[in-house]
Amino acid sequence: MTLALNDIDLFDPGLLDDPYPLYDRLRTDSPVHRIADTGFYLVSRWDLVMEATTRPAEFSSNLTAALVRQPDGSAGVFDLDGGGQAIHVLATGDDPTHQAHRKLVLPALVAKRIRALEPTIVATADRLWTAGFGAGRIEWMSAMGDRLPMTLVANLIGLPDDDIPQLLTWGYTSNELLDGVVTTDRLVAVVTAATELAGYLRRQLVRACDHPDDNLLGDLAKACVAGELARDVAVLILVQLVGAGGESTAGLIGNATRILATDPTLQTRLRTDPDLLTPFLEEVLRLESPFRAHHRHVVRDTTLGGTDLPAGSHLLLLWAAANRDPAVFAAPDELHLDRPAQRNHLAFGKGIHFCVGAALARLEARVALQTLLTRTAAFRLAPDPAAAQWVPSIFVRRHLRLALSAE
Repeated sequence: MTLALNDIDLFDPGLLDDPYPLYDRLRTDSPVHRIADTGFYLVSRWDLVMEATTRPAEFSSNLTAALVRQPDGSAGVFDLDGGGQAIHVLATGDDPTHQAHRKLVLPALVAKRIRALEPTIVATADRLWTAGFGAGRIEWMSAMGDRLPMTLVANLIGLPDDDIPQLLTWGYTSNELLDGVVTTDRLVAVVTAATELAGYLRRQLVRACDHPDDNLLGDLAKACVAGELARDVAVLILVQLVGAGGESTAGLIGNATRILATDPTLQTRLRTDPDLLTPFLEEVLRLESPFRAHHRHVVRDTTLGGTDLPAGSHLLLLWAAANRDPAVFAAPDELHLDRPAQRNHLAFGKGIHFCVGAALARLEARVALQTLLTRTAAFRLAPDPAAAQWVPSIFVRRHLRLALSAE
């Protein structure tokens, strides 16, 4: 059975806040589902999402279009490819380009270097807690969830701490186009933020070309000076790291905290046995995947799951739907700390595009949660109807606001 084409309003506020009933229907009834009047298809079943990641020759990672809400409420397509002129880097690049960019970024994110960062992450989390907590309350996202990841991204790249608030604004605003709900009026602000972020990072790169330091900015600058990397490409890599590098970690930190804030028994278990934080965070990644989906561009006429896909169409691989597929996970909507193969989820993608910063995200989230659990005896959502608010998005699963009361 196929869902009626007019049966889905992806931009309905209720579905944006809780997409999981829709994902259940898609997996069962239309696992490769075309959004009416667009060339976009939602891929929701685990086996089909996995299959798509293994067919890069047909399903390119190039980000060529975004699904957006039109003024009349229907879905439309926003071109991002510029008639084939767009430059695709790192996460949106295909091999061999992707692999070349990944090798430039990896030295800053290898396990040894990340482990060496742990004292810095702990000290930063302590400082952010002290600054943000007062009178038994903390707005967790602005104080910790958003700030900690961007602080580490800036540290790894080599950007000044004083610029972190502006980087957050630029990064989140630039990504709004992929959320799908950006209005025509807001589009001006989105484009302006993206332009200003790129201009800022270009200036930082130019300075680093003259005086490269031991950081990612210095590594990219050396590659530019050696003629191994074009400056425009280096700038786009930096834009991607700033725009997406903090987003997934911020989602994980907020989503984990929301779950704990509504489950005092689980809080007690984690305080009693801190080692349980590791399986807890893996279950959070599965249950509330920070990126709901990623895009694929259909390179040539093909099929997936028995559905014909014409060249030039687009897939949204729904990680969040696949991660709750009952064919793979028993009791998929429940959190189980003893679930076997805890890392058998798609929250960080799969295959050649597995998230390059996954280890860092896990470490930052663990430190943030440890800070919260050790600094409080108990915490809960603040007694405010607007205490917990999701970012309205078809693309990310992140909190706009998460106000906590603590003791």
